[in-house]
Amino acid sequence: MAALIASIIRVNIPQSRIIKPRAAVVNNEYKIRVPFELKQGQSRIFHKLPSGLKMEVIFQEGQKIKVSPDEKKEKSQNPPLVFVHGSFHAAWCWAEHWLPFFSQNGYDCYALSLLGQGESDAPGGSVAGTLQTHAGDVADFVQKEVELPPVLVGHSFGGLIVQYYIANMRSNNTQGNENMHPYLAGAVLVCSVPPSGNSGLVWRYLFSKPIAAFKVTRSLAAKAFQTSLPLCRETFFSASMEDQLVLRYQKLMTESSRMPLFDLRKLNASLPVPSVKDPSLKIHVLGAKDDFIVDMEGLQETGRFYGVSPVCLEGIAHDMMLDISWQKGAESILSWISGLHKYTT
Repeated sequence: MAALIASIIRVNIPQSRIIKPRAAVVNNEYKIRVPFELKQGQSRIFHKLPSGLKMEVIFQEGQKIKVSPDEKKEKSQNPPLVFVHGSFHAAWCWAEHWLPFFSQNGYDCYALSLLGQGESDAPGGSVAGTLQTHAGDVADFVQKEVELPPVLVGHSFGGLIVQYYIANMRSNNTQGNENMHPYLAGAVLVCSVPPSGNSGLVWRYLFSKPIAAFKVTRSLAAKAFQTSLPLCRETFFSASMEDQLVLRYQKLMTESSRMPLFDLRKLNASLPVPSVKDPSLKIHVLGAKDDFIVDMEGLQETGRFYGVSPVCLEGIAHDMMLDISWQKGAESILSWISGLHKYTT
């Protein structure tokens, strides 16, 4: 039992509006062997971090919304959306469905590949970084490349990175503190690891769902999802997902994750994440009824921590942005974002 616990814990276009990265450079040092072909209107750029390492970004400009002459004076600009993936994923997971969806609804979209993932550079060492360094890389991108305060959207362990970001976010009235991450318009946590980390999930699975615990361990800790199509489907997708799609995403996930995002033992020792300093920040907590990784209690824990009622969608699995019912999550987020304060031009 102790060995099993330890194993699981180790798991884990018009150019006028395009914001061109000042530090963008072409990265020829690494290309995944199963490349993701960009869709119409998407571009791949590379943001140079202070360390000199380059971070892959897939960008899609929001389509302009036509307004009548009478409405022109009241025209407002939507906040940009910055997407942060979780373990075994990269920027492509957002570019498949959600970037085109939100772009069509008028939102500039940026999907990041964290270091050591996708086509981003890999740092030295055995893991890609820490909660602090990953959040710092996201903050560096937001500060240098995004003109308006964005909405951060984080999935799974990417949601935990977003949680650390917002815990260290400067307020809207504080501009000079370099140790604080740039202000946001809001944050969305999608099937996110809860603020306390994955330890609670591990123990609940061990004692209430031992078969599921074994499968999660085999799939993620042993990376068996990379070679077993049924296990990959059960871990990330709905049961009715077509084999050819599961196989495609399985190959992309395998190629995208060259090194673990974290040392999970060190990560869990640093949790829970601090509370949010700005109580006015709007946060949307979104989960999936058929999530094989983050259970209902984990979703509720995240909602309680931020004082919001989580939304749990039926008929969709952990990889909400790739699953066959991906529109459900996208529409929930769009509805929530539409209610945020917009920035008048």
